[in-house]
Amino acid sequence: MNRIVFRILLGVCLTVCAIGMQAQNSQAKEITLEDIWVNYKFYPRGVSGFTPMPDPALYSVQTKDGLIAKNFATGETVRGIVSGSELKTASGGKIGMKEIQMYKLNEQQDKLLIGTEVEYIYRRSYKAIYYVYDLNAKKLTMLADTTLGKQSFATFSPDGKKIAFVRENNLFIKDLETNKETAITTDGKFKEIINGMADWVYEEELDMSKAFEWSPDSRFLAFLRFDESRVKEFNMIMWGKLYPDEYHYKYPKAGEDNSLVTVHLYDVQAQTLKTIDMGDNSDCYIPRLYWLPNAKDLVILKMNRHQNEVVFHSYNTANGQMRKVYTDVNDRWLDITDEYYFLKDNKRMIVTSERNGFNHLYMVDMDKQGLTPITSGEWEVASVCAVDEKNQWIYYLSNESGTLNRDLYRINFNGKGKKLLTSGNGWNTPTFNGNATYYRNVWSDLNTPPVYTLHKADGKQLNVMEDNHVYKERMEEYKFSKREIIQVPLADVTLNGWMLKPNNFDPNKKYPLLMYVYGGPGSQEVSNSFARSLDFAWYQMLAQKGYIVVCVDNRGTAGRGDNFKKIIYKQMGKYESDDQIAAAKYFKTLPYIDPDRVGIWGWSFGGYLSSLSLFKGEGTFKTAMAVAPVTTWRYYDNIYTERFLQTPQENPSGYDDNSPITWADKMQGNYLLIHGTADDNVHFQNSMDLVTALNAAGKQYECFFYPNKNHSIYGGNTRYHLYTKLTDFLLRKL
Repeated sequence: MNRIVFRILLGVCLTVCAIGMQAQNSQAKEITLEDIWVNYKFYPRGVSGFTPMPDPALYSVQTKDGLIAKNFATGETVRGIVSGSELKTASGGKIGMKEIQMYKLNEQQDKLLIGTEVEYIYRRSYKAIYYVYDLNAKKLTMLADTTLGKQSFATFSPDGKKIAFVRENNLFIKDLETNKETAITTDGKFKEIINGMADWVYEEELDMSKAFEWSPDSRFLAFLRFDESRVKEFNMIMWGKLYPDEYHYKYPKAGEDNSLVTVHLYDVQAQTLKTIDMGDNSDCYIPRLYWLPNAKDLVILKMNRHQNEVVFHSYNTANGQMRKVYTDVNDRWLDITDEYYFLKDNKRMIVTSERNGFNHLYMVDMDKQGLTPITSGEWEVASVCAVDEKNQWIYYLSNESGTLNRDLYRINFNGKGKKLLTSGNGWNTPTFNGNATYYRNVWSDLNTPPVYTLHKADGKQLNVMEDNHVYKERMEEYKFSKREIIQVPLADVTLNGWMLKPNNFDPNKKYPLLMYVYGGPGSQEVSNSFARSLDFAWYQMLAQKGYIVVCVDNRGTAGRGDNFKKIIYKQMGKYESDDQIAAAKYFKTLPYIDPDRVGIWGWSFGGYLSSLSLFKGEGTFKTAMAVAPVTTWRYYDNIYTERFLQTPQENPSGYDDNSPITWADKMQGNYLLIHGTADDNVHFQNSMDLVTALNAAGKQYECFFYPNKNHSIYGGNTRYHLYTKLTDFLLRKL
């Protein structure tokens, strides 16, 4: 009897131990901020240096040992372009693969341009030390004398014999055969004149930094000259010295003067420089330059200050004649893009336009200024990826399969033969080779990290380059929860959102809710893509701590047509904050949300909306966090702000009615304000004036500032410190 009891007890003990061990083994590893922001465990892998080569059958990648050429069809290595050891030898040990931050082959594939010691100026502009490597002679030479300054935007001429670059606000050409450097301009001066490179506001708001273009025959170099003399300066204190430095730069705020921009043409053969007459340039923008394939006609875009009309002008270099070839207009605003493709007949171009309520493809007859639609429907074309003129195919991305997807399609010039080339589920980013016969695709969905694959132009998959299996295994190891797409029904509109619940979610419990918002015009945070992977890991960490995290795309965001996006015109911030407040009230009705513990956070435009939503919300939110927020659009740059609000002189109420400063005295709840003191984009001034208003209203809040950090608040230990601050505030206040 005792033996039987003993055996039973032993069996029970073993079973309990086994269950305990099984439970322990299945328990999720705890995500830490160190994992995310120090060790970068949750940063997906990519394919370093992927670049289609001039030979359309090949692409190049950068490895730790060298640059190698691979075959699109097979994915196999064809040859080495240059090895790290070869560069070490040619440079006397100074340059290896670790030092290469950018590279470019010329079309003839006999010379390699290498960029090192890259120093970013603002968001897109940079300067670097460039080298030219002769692949035949195996000789490395410095592009220019670095004692005169680093160079920006070094670019081969199409014939591969010259390189144009900007240095100290002037434009230069280096002849690789004679080793002679020619100064195209000499009047460049900081805060006054910029040649061949965009000013701050063009760079930030028109996605333009390099402002010169070679003609296809290498004879001409067209460029823009920015006269900043009349633009007012903004200054930032740079802390760290006994007497801190001041950094001054030209920043045109809403309603203020812009640079005077002129178009210039340098004849390399004749060594002459001329100005192209574009008429009155006192209150307009010149956002793009393009060459037609014939190398004789330069297409110049000119846009009015309200940004609701853009005219394409064609300037003939042979006879000096100018003609209009296309005009796009909108009753609210236009977005300047790079979705313009000029056909080899020099008579037609493919464009995208929102003229009929949704962004679609059109064929333009430049001689007759006629317009023929290629695509149509209540969905949107996102971009043109490639054009195959031989077979008359246009490859483009759209959300026809669903607002949250981005798929690759192919359609004929005549609008027929449309074919879906991707799965119809997820987010695709293809990069085509030169003749549109192959492409590299990057696919992800809401819960799957990026997968890099090679394809034929018809969509057939040839090879997997990177599937991020290590990241996927890590997600399993840490028991990541899956985000789910949700619909948020409001009184006037249904909004798209995603929701992340704890892995051990219990529908009978009530959870605190954190809303993440960006919400700016034409943005899209709710998509079927694996976006913002490090923030995603942070949200998973919060979910482990018992929070639900959601994101809702308010009116004004992209993918749902002109009326949805442009309802915010002249009153930016009103509908966006109304939607976030209404969404929070909807979430409070869900049985598993604690209605007393709803918070919101955002960065930049998202910081603006999180602040405005808290202040307007009349207690809807318990907590809000704002990083680098705009607090009044009067302080922001004119191209961005006037696009949506017109000028403060024309529309003062549009600026003031939806300013967090205006609403500061209505604040209820916990508020954390964070800003970098050297933010060249959203000036620290925004937070200082909001603090003044909150103090005057007797409101209590918390704030933290990062000395000498820009809009990204990055570098060194900064992001780890920042997210520690955000996490601590949430744990205490939500």
